[in-house]
Formats: sequence, structure tokens, C-alpha cells
Amino acid sequence: TGARWPADPKIWLHAAVVGVLLHGIYLGGVFFAVSRGTSAGVSALIVGVQPILTALLAGLALGERLSKFAWLGLGLGFIGVGFVVGGRADAGGGWIGIVSCIASLIGITVATLYQKRFATGIDLRVGSAIQFAAAAVPMWVLALTVEQGHIEWTGECIFAMAWLVLVLSFGAVTLLNILIRRGATSKVASLFYLVPPVVAIEAYFLFGETIGAMALFGMAMTVVGVALVTRG
Repeated sequence: TGARWPADPKIWLHAAVVGVLLHGIYLGGVFFAVSRGTSAGVSALIVGVQPILTALLAGLALGERLSKFAWLGLGLGFIGVGFVVGGRADAGGGWIGIVSCIASLIGITVATLYQKRFATGIDLRVGSAIQFAAAAVPMWVLALTVEQGHIEWTGECIFAMAWLVLVLSFGAVTLLNILIRRGATSKVASLFYLVPPVVAIEAYFLFGETIGAMALFGMAMTVVGVALVTRG
């Protein structure tokens, strides 16, 4: 695309660190937990702590300050997520799934703060290329270690891979990086609260899963919480 590669080795290092944390530990950790039987509810609840943890650490590391209304919004958002996924939060996956989700929580939190502190000036195309390459190294090592190297090329597999690569890795992560550049990390992180309600709505239309009164109440609480955090 004609993007210029950075001449400073530190820029390469910063982008690589974000890549390992974001694409490797965060996404890899969640998918590994799910592959070991951890439910979507459990993983969503654990990773759902991320906006609060990010806000706490952003105050220490970046000097960001939130208003009382914003802190109230973070609390409401977390409680709302609990209502949305509460009915699905079975304890599947065992301790290894829980540990993987906690690692994912730490990975996305540190990646967000690190990106804001050290890597906001990198060209998005160059930064993404370095991030993917850096994350590929530990993922390849893990694949050779714990996987069997067998893939069943079904239509569902191809669709899922295409979605994860194009929509998630290229689309969503690029949007995340743009948001981190333009706003406070704690406010950007609060948008993650909207993931469980949106997934519940998608599951209703795609798979016929029911949405109970508790989930609807949680969705409303989550939306109000995010609005309080991002206002102004």
C-alpha cells in the first residue's frame, strides 16, 4: 500500500508488544478457553472486568481521570453484563479455562494502555502488519506444541476463519486502534460492555435463543452505563 516502514527499532518493538498482548494473549486466551469447554458466559464475565481495570490503571499510568458519573457508568455496565450473561455462566472449562480468561483480561488491558502510551503514532497499516507477525510467533509455537495439525475444511470453518481474519482482526482491531488514538482509554474500554448485549441479540436472530426479562434489563443498564462513561 506504499506505507513507510519505521526506521526506529523502538517503534517495531512497541508494535510487537501490542501484537503479542492483543492478538496473542487476549484473543488466543479466549479462544483457547472456549476450546477447553469454558462457556461464553464465564469468559464474558471475566473479560468484562476490563473497562474497570483499564480505568484504574489508566489513572496510574496515563494520568487519566474519570468523573463520578463515569465511575457510576462503569459499575452499571459491569452489573448489566452480569445480568445479560448470568443465565449462561455455567462453570465449564475447569481451572485452565478460568486462567486463560484471566490472562486474556490482563492482555487486553495492558495492550490498550501500552498502545495509548507508546504506539499511537504508528501507521495503522504498518502497525497491524508488525502486530500480526509478532503474534504469529508464539501462536505458531503453541500450535506445534498443543495442537494436532489437523483441519476439517468445512463451510462453517471457512466462514468462521474469514470472519475472524477480516471482520475481527482487520476491521474491529483497526477501529479499536483508531478509538485509542482519539479518546481516553477508559472511555474506549467501556464500549466492550456492549459486546454481550449485542451477542445476545445476534443469537436471538441467528439461533433462536430467547432473551429473558433479566437479560433485557441488563442490556438497558449496560447502555446507560456506557452513555455515562462516554458523555462529554
